[in-house]
Amino acid sequence: MSPAVERKYDLIPQPTDAHNAEGPEQLHLYDQIGEHNLRLLVNSFYDIIKRDPVAEELHLLHLRGHGLGHSRVEQFNFLSGFFGGPKMYVQKFGHVNLMKIHEHVEIGPALRNLWLDCMSRALNETSLPNETVEEVMRHLTKAAGTIGHDQP
Repeated sequence: MSPAVERKYDLIPQPTDAHNAEGPEQLHLYDQIGEHNLRLLVNSFYDIIKRDPVAEELHLLHLRGHGLGHSRVEQFNFLSGFFGGPKMYVQKFGHVNLMKIHEHVEIGPALRNLWLDCMSRALNETSLPNETVEEVMRHLTKAAGTIGHDQP
């Protein structure tokens, strides 16, 4: 397997061990987050970029595309599969290639960091435990680092 292919698969969060009364079981991060909190995360993120002047650049980028409504749906679909849940984005588009998804957008370090900051703020609006929030941010940070341009 080529390094690029291996790197792509490294981005997908792997199940973690959890223990219940019947013994260990594998939980995907999606199971830890839950559909409700994932929807809350996505909606909070887009509410933040819509209302916060600091995030105006992200808001304008999404308005140039298909709009916030479309972005809310597709980001939920993407993150669902990314975190180990239903693979709705793949079913619809046939891939989860972040470079291809964002090829029409000039993404540099500042925009990438703004996106991560808004995601972190949105995560704080969920009821997820700190450990889960930290794990989600680790995966989002790793994924965000694979797209865009590193020139300022």
